[in-house]
Amino acid sequence: MAENKLNLLRVVVVGGSAGSLETVLALVTALPARMKDAIILVLHRKNDSESILGNLMSNKTALPVREVEDKDEIRPGVIYIAPPDYHLLIENEYTFSLDSSEKVHFSRPSIDVTFESVAEVFRERAIGVLLSGANADGASGLLKIKAAGGLTIVQDPLSAEVGYMPQQAVDLGAAVWVLNESALVSNLKELLSA
Repeated sequence: MAENKLNLLRVVVVGGSAGSLETVLALVTALPARMKDAIILVLHRKNDSESILGNLMSNKTALPVREVEDKDEIRPGVIYIAPPDYHLLIENEYTFSLDSSEKVHFSRPSIDVTFESVAEVFRERAIGVLLSGANADGASGLLKIKAAGGLTIVQDPLSAEVGYMPQQAVDLGAAVWVLNESALVSNLKELLSA
């Protein structure tokens, strides 16, 4: 990808855990068919050899869905899924890097690890979204996206199936917007259609 196009690429990184799958599927379904942004999904899930998550997503959208492989280049209009049991990082060349170091918040992939990496590389061209979950993963990484000038969106803890994770982000001051599921999906759709 040409350097000037890389400088225009915007990334939406979505983190979720327990109770987030329905919101993720609603978001994927609402994505515009022609999109200039890349979507990165970091979801806590079991490490099983055959993942149905990619197939589930593909049935909801015309956009290509890929489980990330090491050194994949980030391209616009693609939905990327962090593979189980690896931390997902972004390199300055706009490629992915997989890492099997220690778990963070008992999780690998860790939402914080990816959010922090996205903040460093994409800065104000990052949109961070934190959904339902049962631990504090994602809150401090979301704060880094906000501090780097990116937009941060948190699912309203009262509307989340498991409100602990989004509440941690709200308490930390990491949220620019706090939205229920339908508002979150419609606002992102509008942002990504522009």
